[in-house]
Amino acid sequence: MEKGIEWQFDSYMRETFQMKEVDMKEYSPLALAYIGDSIFDLIIKSLVVNEGNRQVKKLHKETSSYVQASAQSRMMRTIQDQLTEEEHAVYKRGRNAKSVSPAKNQTLADYRRATGFEALMGYLYLRQDYRRMMDLVKLGLDSIKGEENE
Repeated sequence: MEKGIEWQFDSYMRETFQMKEVDMKEYSPLALAYIGDSIFDLIIKSLVVNEGNRQVKKLHKETSSYVQASAQSRMMRTIQDQLTEEEHAVYKRGRNAKSVSPAKNQTLADYRRATGFEALMGYLYLRQDYRRMMDLVKLGLDSIKGEENE
């Protein structure tokens, strides 16, 4: 990408589908987590595919190791101290939201922390604060990879 050219995906999508402007403060924390889950999944899949062409089964296995609740929970513990007051409030709303029961093999604490993480990702995505979102994801991923190397 040339220097100075910004990601235009969101503006093209809004224009193409004539999407209306919305106030993200009207979204429930679970709605933020819903879109946050998708954008985080896209980030991770993009990173995994960028490592090289492999069988889809191998791509999926690596992706799953980062998008599962326990990994998101570990990432959240790392980035929590780096959040602004507003970001922390969004995270807490997501973490405390009443949602369905956790996936198998996930603790309730991990599931709730992961839901807060996804709500934060959704919030940053809808705010179009992509740089902040990527910086927090990188910080979290670096911490997980650091744990793996210990």
